[in-house]
Amino acid sequence: MKKLLESKIYKIVLVVLFLVVFSCKDKVKKEYFKAKEISRVDYLPYYNDESFTPNWLIPGTEEEQQFHRIPDFKLINQLGETITQKTFDNKIYITDFFFASCPGICPQMTGNMFKLQEEFIDDDEVLFLSHTVTPTQDSVPVLKNYAKRNGIIDNKWHLVTGDKLQIYNLGREHYFIENDLGEPKNIDDFLHTENFLLIDKNKHIRGIYNGLNRASMQQLIIDVKALKAEARVMT
Repeated sequence: MKKLLESKIYKIVLVVLFLVVFSCKDKVKKEYFKAKEISRVDYLPYYNDESFTPNWLIPGTEEEQQFHRIPDFKLINQLGETITQKTFDNKIYITDFFFASCPGICPQMTGNMFKLQEEFIDDDEVLFLSHTVTPTQDSVPVLKNYAKRNGIIDNKWHLVTGDKLQIYNLGREHYFIENDLGEPKNIDDFLHTENFLLIDKNKHIRGIYNGLNRASMQQLIIDVKALKAEARVMT
């Protein structure tokens, strides 16, 4: 009888130990995948040219502080307000280039940017910036109408027009938005790309994404969250 009781107790202990070990492993596994979901790496890479070769810098270092940044600009949004880099102080922003009458890739890009807007609709740290590449056609009223048609939230997502030379220079020389490596372009060459860029709070380029690709958009969401986590660590 005593041996039978000891055997039952032994089995119960084994079961309890198994459940505890399994629970711990399951918890570690969940934490691991949660961490992996935040980002693929410790820090997102930095970019400084049209090749988009990743530079693995540590945020807050002197090297990072001296690295390529998007310079200041002065453009006008769909409300007729002046937009500069000050608009994006202490903000993460996602940017692209489009035009309101585009019959090709722009509607899908705008639709995907809208989904990103919905994802971060209550997040004051994340903004959106779309530059028109036909500023002589896309006046403030045209942009305002485009925003209304596409569910764009004023002051969350800025559609900007302005000086064509400034917009094209920003796109080609600072955002490196086109993929035509080694092919010289001038103001008469049309600027058109499906790429979205992720810009951190210090105006560094931290990611490039295909604005037509669903998987790329999911990665962009993950990377925005990684940048937010990085910013919390650095403050």
